[in-house]
This record gives sequence, C-alpha cells and structure tokens, in this order.
Amino acid sequence: MTRIFYDYPLISHNTFGMDVKASVFAEFESEDDLRSLLTNDTLAPYLQHCIVIGAGSNLLFGSDFEGLVLHSRITDLTVVQETDEYVKVRVGSGYVWDDFVAWSVKQGYFGAENLSAIPGEVGASAVQNIGAYGAEVSQLIECVEAMDKQGNLRVFSNEECCYGYRDSIFKGELKGQYVITHVTYRLMKQPCWKLDYGNLHAEVELRGEPSGTVVRDAVQSIRKAKLPDPAVTGNAGSFFKNPVVAREHYEHLRDVYASIPCYPVDEKHVKVPAGWLIEQCGWKGRRWGRVAVHEKQALVLVNLGGATGNEVLELANRIADDVERKFGIRITPEVNYI
Repeated sequence: MTRIFYDYPLISHNTFGMDVKASVFAEFESEDDLRSLLTNDTLAPYLQHCIVIGAGSNLLFGSDFEGLVLHSRITDLTVVQETDEYVKVRVGSGYVWDDFVAWSVKQGYFGAENLSAIPGEVGASAVQNIGAYGAEVSQLIECVEAMDKQGNLRVFSNEECCYGYRDSIFKGELKGQYVITHVTYRLMKQPCWKLDYGNLHAEVELRGEPSGTVVRDAVQSIRKAKLPDPAVTGNAGSFFKNPVVAREHYEHLRDVYASIPCYPVDEKHVKVPAGWLIEQCGWKGRRWGRVAVHEKQALVLVNLGGATGNEVLELANRIADDVERKFGIRITPEVNYI
C-alpha cells in the first residue's frame, strides 16, 4: 500500500526539528509499491527533485523541500542463510536500525552490538555507512537491494557499494539514483570484540565479562550520557566527521599539543577526534543565537528552539574555520544539508 501526501510537514521526520514542508511525501510498504510511485505520471514532475529519508537523523533542512520525499515502510526480516559460523539476515529498509541490533543481540549473533543506539533505519545504514566505537556497518553488509527511478531492481555487492568512512556509492556517484529496499547483513555466531575505542572497554569491565548484551548496554549508556535526546533537544547526533590526516601532520601537531589523541588508519594516516579539536577551539557548550554546541559532546550541534537550517550551517562553518586556523585541519559535516 502506498500513501501520498501533499504540502506535508516534515518536523516529525527530521531529528533537528526543522519546521519545513515537502511538496509531496510518499510512503511504500513493498517493492511493488515503490515501483508504482516511481512510475506514477502524477508524481513525475517531482521525481527530478527526490530524496529518501529514514528517521531524518542525518539531515539538515535549510528550507521547504520543493520535491518528492520518499519513506520506506518495508519492515520484513528474514534469515536467508545459516552456517555453523554465521547467519545472513535480509532486512527491509524501513526497519528501525536499533531494533535490528536488539534482535541480533537477543538471538546471540555478533557484529552489530557496537552500533547500538544509533538512530535511523536500515536503508540509511547502508547509505551512510554508520559507525561507532571502532565498528562500521559496511563490515556486516553482504549486499544491498535498490530500485532505480525506472522501477528496475539491482543488487549491489558490498564491494560495489564502494564503502568508505561515512561514505558509499549512494552518497557519491549514484546519489539520488536509487532507492534502497533491503539490506542483507552477515552476523557471526562467535564474538570478535572491538572494545579499544574511547572508554568502551572500561564501561564493559564495569559490567563484567563481555557479551552481546553487556557491550550493547555499555554502548547505550555511553551514548545516553553524552548525546542529547532529539525528542527533547533537536540534533542529528555527531555533526562532523572525525578527520583523517597524514601521520606526519599529526606528529607535527603532537609536538605542539602533547595530548592530541588519534586512532590509527594505516601506516601513513591517523584519525583525529573532531570533538577534541572543536573543544580546544573553545566551542564546547557555546551558544550562537538559537543554536549551540552541546555541553557534553562538542561534536553535536543542537537546535535550542526555532532555529533554521541556515543558522545551524552558519555555526558549523564558524567552527570548521576556527579548527582549520588552529590545527590546519578542515573538518567536514557528517550531516547531509538539504
């Protein structure tokens, strides 16, 4: 079944709480539904300006959206293959991501636990390559099913998705050309813990021996302590990506700022926490009109009430400029500006 709405308010479909509207908003519950929307002559004028949203947890709307917004309500979950070592699970793009993580932990499967409490839906996980605490969803994805604007289905292998840090082919070369319908994940039956990122190891130790439930609880606790609830304060979680810099540049900075942290990427590059850089520039907890930098996590920009997307973007640009002046590193948004 499809549902089509015109002049539709999006305030409940973006976690920043931007009070904007879409010319057309349409939902679909199956691949056939999606095909009928994409080939609907009435909607044809809007397809040239079309976006797909999940929970809107990684979007910043600057104004009303003069086009078509699509939202998946495909929420099936099926185990499609199982061996002694792993299980492959095919999940609808509208399935809530954290519900999938909860399901996998309850079933005793491993790999997704570090990605607990990340807002959004399954389809967006495959576009954004969501990640946290040393894990990325691309490490779990087997394949992605998507439909082009002509209604043709295509299956993308993990390799064809061209995953990078918070990046994929769906954000780059094929941006706006496909709508994801299903994602198949490969989960392991034996754990391979990733606990060395941030204070996750210490938080797990407080709870005893590692298990899927223990790691998930630890991640949820850390995120709850640092990140504001978007139902209370508008935000999109981490606004900036952690920059990857040349190891030589990092070592030069370390000579000046002895406490600058990093995480290895490869022999020539390291990842520097953007939150640390922002905090060193004095932005943590600062207010800028109707927007601010969260007092507990400098990566998070918050809507204090009634802010526009342009106000958020202005603050973000000021922060990025200050970081570049001080450290010679340009931090870039993880959030998509619409």
